[in-house]
Amino acid sequence: MAYHKVNADQRPQGPSQYLDSDDLQATALELEWDMEKELEEPGFDHFRLDGTAQHHLGISQNTDLDLEPIQPSASPKGRFQRLQEDPDYVSHYTRPAPKSNRCNSCQILKVFCTVLTLFIFGIVVGYYAHTQCPPSPATAEPNDPHPYGEVLKEIKAENIQQIFRDLTQLPRKEDTDIAMQLLVHWTSRGLEDVQLVNYSVLLDVPGSSSNTVTLKKSGECFYPSGLQCNTDTKNPRSQDLLYSYAAYSAKGTLEAELVDVQYGTVEDLVQIRVITNVANKIALLKLGQSPLLYKLSLLEEAGFGGVLLYIDPCDLPKTQNLSDKAFMVSLNNGGDPSTPGYPSIDGSYRQKRSNLTRLLVQPISAMLVKKLTSLPEEHGSNDRCVPLQLTTTEKTVITLNVQTVTTYKTISNVIGYLKGSALPDRYVIVGSHHNSLYSSSGHGWAQSTAIITAFIQALMIKVKKGWRPDRTIIFCSWGGTSFGNIGSYEWAEELKNVLQRNVVAYVSLHNPVRGNSTLYPVASPSLQELAAESQSFNCLGKAKCPASNVSSVQMQGDADYFINHLGIPTVQFSYEDIKTLEGPGFLSEALFPAHTPVTEEIDPSFSLHEIIAKLTGEVTLQIANEPVLPFNALDIALEVQNSLKGGQLDTHQLLAMASSLRDSAELFQSDEMRPANDPKERAPIRVRMLNDVLQSLEKNFLVQQAPPGFYRNILYRLDERTSQFSVLLEALAHCELHQSNETLQAALSKVLNSINSAQVYFKAGLDVFETALVGKK
Repeated sequence: MAYHKVNADQRPQGPSQYLDSDDLQATALELEWDMEKELEEPGFDHFRLDGTAQHHLGISQNTDLDLEPIQPSASPKGRFQRLQEDPDYVSHYTRPAPKSNRCNSCQILKVFCTVLTLFIFGIVVGYYAHTQCPPSPATAEPNDPHPYGEVLKEIKAENIQQIFRDLTQLPRKEDTDIAMQLLVHWTSRGLEDVQLVNYSVLLDVPGSSSNTVTLKKSGECFYPSGLQCNTDTKNPRSQDLLYSYAAYSAKGTLEAELVDVQYGTVEDLVQIRVITNVANKIALLKLGQSPLLYKLSLLEEAGFGGVLLYIDPCDLPKTQNLSDKAFMVSLNNGGDPSTPGYPSIDGSYRQKRSNLTRLLVQPISAMLVKKLTSLPEEHGSNDRCVPLQLTTTEKTVITLNVQTVTTYKTISNVIGYLKGSALPDRYVIVGSHHNSLYSSSGHGWAQSTAIITAFIQALMIKVKKGWRPDRTIIFCSWGGTSFGNIGSYEWAEELKNVLQRNVVAYVSLHNPVRGNSTLYPVASPSLQELAAESQSFNCLGKAKCPASNVSSVQMQGDADYFINHLGIPTVQFSYEDIKTLEGPGFLSEALFPAHTPVTEEIDPSFSLHEIIAKLTGEVTLQIANEPVLPFNALDIALEVQNSLKGGQLDTHQLLAMASSLRDSAELFQSDEMRPANDPKERAPIRVRMLNDVLQSLEKNFLVQQAPPGFYRNILYRLDERTSQFSVLLEALAHCELHQSNETLQAALSKVLNSINSAQVYFKAGLDVFETALVGKK
C-alpha cells in the first residue's frame, strides 16, 4: 500500500497525450526505484517486491496487493495503522486521469478502464484477505477473560493428593536427601533448570534425653507433655518428647518460683511488678497476642530467669485437642545465627552463638500446666471454657532443666527456574518449604510442596506447547524453616543485590491448609486488589464461595526476608479455622507433632488444596505476564492513612503528609498507570519505567530497626485486631512500661520518614515520566 502511495504522489500532474513504450519503461523504472527506496526505510526489512509482477503497465504491479504482512507494530511511526482501521484509505490517494484536449483515442480509455478495474479488484481482494485471516498470535491481545485457564484447569485435587502421599512416605533422612527427592520430582515434571543450593548452618537440636520440669514440693518429675519422667519413653512418640523444646534457648538448670504472667503484655508485667519481685524467677507464659520474641525480650528486660511456654486450650478451636501435646518453637529471628546478616558460604566468619537469649525457655502442654497449678483435669464446663491461670494461694517452686545441643548441619534449598521470554531479568518467586530435621513439624511442608509441585506440573504442560511467561518464575523449596527460616535467609543474603533489583513479587505457600472453615488471604497493600480479584474468579460457578477480606498482617514463614529486608510485595493464601483467626494471634509460632492434626482429616478430598493451588497459580501468572505489573499504588497510600486514624497519638502532621502521599498516588495512577494499561497507548520504555517505580515502592516503608518479632516493613500490622502501625503501638506500650516518651518520638520519626520517602519517590517518578515525554516530543 505504501508503494501505491509514493507513486500516486509523484505522478506527473501535467497533461499528456498518451503513454508510449519509452514512457512506460521510464514509468516502470521510477516505480521500481520508489518501491526500493520505501523498502529501505527502518522497520520494513521484511517486505520485498514480487519479481513476477512484470505487466504491460508499470502501475499494474499494484493490482495484487497483499495486506497480510502489514501490522500496526511493523512501523515504528504507526503510519500503517490507518490501513487496518480505514479500508478506503487508498481511495484518498487515487486521482482522476489527467484531462487532455489531444487524448481522444479509444485505446487510452480502454487502457485506463482496464487499469482501474484491476486496481479496484486488487484492493477488494487484498482487503478481504486481510480481514478474514486470523490475527498473528504474537501481536494479538488475548480475548479470553481468563487467559491462564488452560494452566489452572490442569491443577487437580487428585494430583495434589497423590503428590502429598508420595512426599509423606519418603523416609526420614537428612535434609539434603529430601531436597534431592524434590529435585527429581520437579525435573520429572518438565522443569529443566533445577538446582540444589547447600549451606552449612548452626542448628540447635535436642540432646539424648528430654528436658524436664520438677515440682520441688512433691518431687514429681514431668516431661514437657505432662507425662511423668518414670514413664517408658521407648515408643513411637518418644521423638515428640525430645522435640518439645525451644531452639536456641539458654541451657542449664534453674530452681525458682513460678510466676503467672498470662500473655506477657506490658499491662501484665506492670501488674506483676507491683505484686512481686520477678528477678531470676520463672514466668508461666501463654503463647499469643504478640510475637514470642518480643514478649521474651520484655521478660528478659524485667529480670526473669526462665519461661514455661504453653497454649491455653480456650484459644484453640474445639476440634483441636492439644491439651496433652507439647511443641517446638524457635527463638531465632531469621537465618544462620553464626553468620548474622551475611550468608553462610565457605570462608565466612562464624560467630559462637549457642543461645540467642539468656532465658531458659521450655514449651509445655496445657495438661502439665494444670498439674503445676493443681487444677483439675476437667477445668471449666462443657459449654464455657475457663482460661488457665496460676492460683495465688501458695508459691509454686519448680526446677527447670533445659539441655540441647548446637551443631553444624547442611540444609538444602531446591531452586527451579522457568525463564521468561520477554523480561527474563524480572523474577516472580513462588516459595514453599520442606523439612526433615524435625519430624514434629507436621505435614505443613508436604502440603505446600505438593501444591507447588502440582502447579509446576500444570505449567510445564503449556510450556511444552511453546508458551513461556514474560517474566522469569523461580520455584523455591526452602530448608531449615522451623529453625528460623534459615534456608531462605541464607539464599537471599547471598543474592541480595540481584534480588533487590530483579524480584517483583513473592508468592508464599507456607502451611496452606491449617483449617477448613475460611479462606484467609494476606497480601501487601499493593497486591490486595489482585488477591481479591483472584478470589472472585475462582468463585465463578460455585454456589457457595464467599470472598474473604484481604489484609496486610504479619505472616509466618519464609516470606520474612523478602518482606522485611528487600521490601518485595508479597501475597499468601491459606485456609484457617475461624476460631484461630478470632483468637489471640501468633499461635502458629508453635510447631506441634506430625500426627496432630492430620492433613487428610482437615481436607479429605484435597479440594481446599486445589483452591489454594489455583489461587496461587492465578496470581503468579498475572504478575509474570501482565505488561504493567498488577500493583495498586493508591492502595498503599490508603493503607498509610488508615493506619494513622484513631488511637491516642497526635498524628496531625503525619496525616497531612499521608494526604499529600495519597494525592501523588492518585496522580500517578491516573496519569501513568491507566494510559499504560491501554494497549493502544502503551510505549515499551514508559511501561518499563512504570514497572520499576511500582516494583520498588514498598522499599520506602522499611525502617532501620524494629522491636524483636515485629516487621521492619511498617505497612504490615501485627494482626487482624490492630489497625495502627505496629511500631507506634509498641512505642505507646513502652512509654507505659518505662514512663518515657523517647521511644515514642523515635517511632513517630520512623513513620514520618517512611511517608516522606514514599512521597519523594512518587514525585521523582512523575518527574522522570514528564522529562521522558518532553524529550520524545
